[in-house]
Amino acid sequence: MIYSVLLGLAVSCLLFLYVRFPYFTQDFIFVLRTVNIGRLVNRFGRASPCYTILDRFADIARSHPQKPFLVFEGEVFSYRDADRISNRIANALRERALVHAGQTVALFHGNAPQYVCTWLALAKLGCTVALLNTNLRSRSLLHCCDCCCATALITDADLAPAVAEVLPSLHMCGMSVLLLFGSCKTDGIVNLSAAVRGASEEAPPLSLRSDISIRSPALYIYTSGTTGLPKAAVISHHRLWLMSFLQRMTGVSSRDILYIYLPLYHSAGFLAGLTGAIERGNTVVLRRKFSASRFWDDCREHEVTVIQYIGEVMRYLCNTPKSERDRDHRVRLALGNGITAATWEEFLRRFGNVHICECYGATEGNIGFLNYSGKIGSIGRVTAIHKMLIPFAFIKFDPETEEPVRDSAGLCVEVAPGETGLLVAKINKIAPFSGYVKNPAQTEKKKLRNVFKKGDLYFNTGDLILADRRGFLYFQDRIGDTFRWKGENVSTTEVSEVLLMLDSIEAANVYGVRVSGHEGRIGMAALKLTDGTEFDGSATYKHVKKLLPAYARPHFIRIQDELDVTGTFKQVKGQLVQEGFDPNVIQSKLFFLDESKQTFVPLTQELYSSITNGHTRL
Repeated sequence: MIYSVLLGLAVSCLLFLYVRFPYFTQDFIFVLRTVNIGRLVNRFGRASPCYTILDRFADIARSHPQKPFLVFEGEVFSYRDADRISNRIANALRERALVHAGQTVALFHGNAPQYVCTWLALAKLGCTVALLNTNLRSRSLLHCCDCCCATALITDADLAPAVAEVLPSLHMCGMSVLLLFGSCKTDGIVNLSAAVRGASEEAPPLSLRSDISIRSPALYIYTSGTTGLPKAAVISHHRLWLMSFLQRMTGVSSRDILYIYLPLYHSAGFLAGLTGAIERGNTVVLRRKFSASRFWDDCREHEVTVIQYIGEVMRYLCNTPKSERDRDHRVRLALGNGITAATWEEFLRRFGNVHICECYGATEGNIGFLNYSGKIGSIGRVTAIHKMLIPFAFIKFDPETEEPVRDSAGLCVEVAPGETGLLVAKINKIAPFSGYVKNPAQTEKKKLRNVFKKGDLYFNTGDLILADRRGFLYFQDRIGDTFRWKGENVSTTEVSEVLLMLDSIEAANVYGVRVSGHEGRIGMAALKLTDGTEFDGSATYKHVKKLLPAYARPHFIRIQDELDVTGTFKQVKGQLVQEGFDPNVIQSKLFFLDESKQTFVPLTQELYSSITNGHTRL
């Protein structure tokens, strides 16, 4: 009788917990995993020398040498294969004294096993690796090599022509330019392919990495922002481990097969993808680039169980022609960020029961969220332990001044539940902010002082987030001088500076506008022309094509007599963003970047309709 009563009470308590706290079990599991990861990172940091992701790779190569590590274009590279190839690269570089421990080496290379092995080799030599965006050209490429103080640049045959354009400038900076695989006829690029093939497969001495600590920089990953040119975010070994544990947090195991098509120079592809796979000891199916038509065929062929995504990619997949085989796959989990609720629902309807795990975080940021519950549209949940470890808040923000709202005491004001606020996170030992290399001004700009008390210090994410009354978080918008298009952050300042190089343009105000059916915002520029000049669509097209990557080129141009500014001479973007590129609303001249004609053409009502209806490709 007593046991029956106790059992009844237990069932009632569990039922009450489920009704009152429906996400209690998921929250509890998430907290346990978070605590365990904190314990592991702390242990790795205390080791002497510290235990790095490279050590984890070496452990797997010893314990499971034959396990497939990388599958790429019909070839399979085991963990032992990658270990031996990386040893050959490291020894070839070391024997010729081209790279030394403690130096920074820039890696300008497309997705391939050679990319991964080169990074492993450089890590074995005790180097910090700067991962360069393969879309970089001209002064942006030079800037990225310079700001990280790289002593060498390693490229591939496909990107050698882009390097050749700036080769004299690289040599003037004292940089070696190296090719490790394939052939290249460009004078000044040192081809080490023969040396790599003939090098020893013995591991370089561990003493080369003896000075590395958990806070030492492991990587530099570039992010666009208000500087105009990319900023090199410092990724310490501590930060690298935290990002690499994302797969563990979502239940990925060593039996899973991960599909990576995102560029490895991005934190998503490299940290959440590649190094996360190494932490788990699983297999990676690697592609040079995303292909909507090949996506599911690849997943079926290689029995992929985990995929990565950005929101735009999921939309592309949903827009492919429907097939009877849409649900014929083994994918169980999708990790990524930027998917809209509508695309999320459509993806599940069409491709079946795939658990979509939406994440939030910035490459250089000290705060992140994970939607482990599967709540459609959400980027994660507020939990008490998360707030205890990394105090964060959503504060009121004035879009006109682009500054936080402060009270009479000069302190920030939190928004009420259900209101949108600017996300800020306290900078502390658990959640440090390492900043940007050789850029103290922009590092300081991301810090927010005197937030809730005098002297405190927070990281300003620059993102507007809504927290509902149940603790679910929803991304609303990005503030400041950046917008996101085709999965890339675009710096409005950089685009403006490029446009102002043209003599015919006196002033430029660059911003992002939404286009129906597309994720993110596409670039648009309001221009004031120099007196006595006309807009030259062909010359402007050639100019932006030469100096800007495809995702950063403004697709719409608006000609104005004057550009509005605030009392402190900041450009006003709000009204421009609201009006978009609609010729029915805008009376001034509008132009559209037409790739087929290689010029900017007048934006007619017919062309506007074609763009908004999805008939004209962007």
